[in-house]
Amino acid sequence: MSTALLLAIATASIVILLLLVIKTKVHPFVALLIVSLLVAIATGIPADKIMETIFSGMGNLLGHITIIIVLGAMLGAVIEASGGAESLAQRFSKSLGIKRTVAALTMAAFILGIPVFFEVGFIIVIPLIYGFTKVARVSPLKFGLPMAGVMLTVHVALPTHPGAAAAAGILHTDMGWLMMLGILISIPVGIVGYYVAKAMNLRQYHLSVDVLEQLQLAKPEGKPKNDAPAPGALTITGLIVVPILLIVMGTVAHTTLEEGSTLRAVMTVIGTPAIALLIALGLAAWLLGVRRGWSKEKLEDLTGRAIPSSASVILVAGAGGAFGKVLVESGVGKALALTLETLHLPLVPAAFILSLALRASQGSATVAILTTSGLLSQAVGDVTDMQRVLVTLAACFGGLGLSHVNDAGFWVVTRYLGLSVADGLKTWTVLTTVMGLSGFALTWLVWGMI
Repeated sequence: MSTALLLAIATASIVILLLLVIKTKVHPFVALLIVSLLVAIATGIPADKIMETIFSGMGNLLGHITIIIVLGAMLGAVIEASGGAESLAQRFSKSLGIKRTVAALTMAAFILGIPVFFEVGFIIVIPLIYGFTKVARVSPLKFGLPMAGVMLTVHVALPTHPGAAAAAGILHTDMGWLMMLGILISIPVGIVGYYVAKAMNLRQYHLSVDVLEQLQLAKPEGKPKNDAPAPGALTITGLIVVPILLIVMGTVAHTTLEEGSTLRAVMTVIGTPAIALLIALGLAAWLLGVRRGWSKEKLEDLTGRAIPSSASVILVAGAGGAFGKVLVESGVGKALALTLETLHLPLVPAAFILSLALRASQGSATVAILTTSGLLSQAVGDVTDMQRVLVTLAACFGGLGLSHVNDAGFWVVTRYLGLSVADGLKTWTVLTTVMGLSGFALTWLVWGMI
């Protein structure tokens, strides 16, 4: 199949998906499956491989995120029911004021995003976002958009995460310089994202009923009362920090301790995101529930009710993974990459545009970064070590932009923040693209200076 036809099919699939979700109000899970099936048929994937490809794309993604999302929802439900998130929010708001609180949480999200995967970190901070939202009586977007933006920035740009780390290996980039320059450029990119998100929050967006009910913004007087006083801010901070510390310790142990040692094995296990969240959930159940007089039945009811609320996020994200897998198997990404490669652009813009186009076409930032690195591996043979770092960063920032309907992260962010697909495209997609362009511009500026 010709490159032009493959690209035309990919473009048409996105248009059809948006029409199904926005105009005809088809549930995103169903719409994604329909479009995945249509693309698979149109691009000639063998009939006996179509459902296998869809199952593979959905299964691979759900295998990574289902446990994390469910445990994160349960942890958030326990913290929320205890009044802890609101208690922490009131403490911060009184000390810093709302404007400074948004900036402080954005900086905290930047630090959190360095060791912790984007989706995991975002799910961990959701109880905080909801708590601060209720205290400040503002939209969750005020806190959620800038925090999510900076977390995704460090996720794609720093070699503590798989995309940048693997790209460094493919392009033989110095990991230390990549880390240092990645942080130095990500800081101003995060500042740009903060102000762009602030400008977006000048207008009002319609939030989903589910999120409004969780935030109790629609009926503030309906807030459930707790028999015991709300837990202290320090306790809630500790419960949020525990899984983060465990994940960081697991990463450090895996890279510094001797292979085969018992301590390394133990830290690697408890440092996995799912186990870290399970430990945090157990601590929350004890500290916020059992010690404060909650019955076993109440804890079971709270954690059980958290599952349905997370099911929609899981299913839609899984369907997004299926759509991305179909696009990859159809050859759309490869056709697009080859088309752009023939344009013979300078290395830095070539790396950025290739990665950005691949990100838009198949959804995964990691796949976009790795594919771009592979395509440019021969082209960077004659550049200096510092220029090689900048080419790697350009590819990474390309993977930051154009997060839209074929990206599982798009659905996680929009579903938890209560955005419709149309408003998600106007906010999250625009925000990630502006931040990606900012990172590219700064990278190219440094290239011109060396």
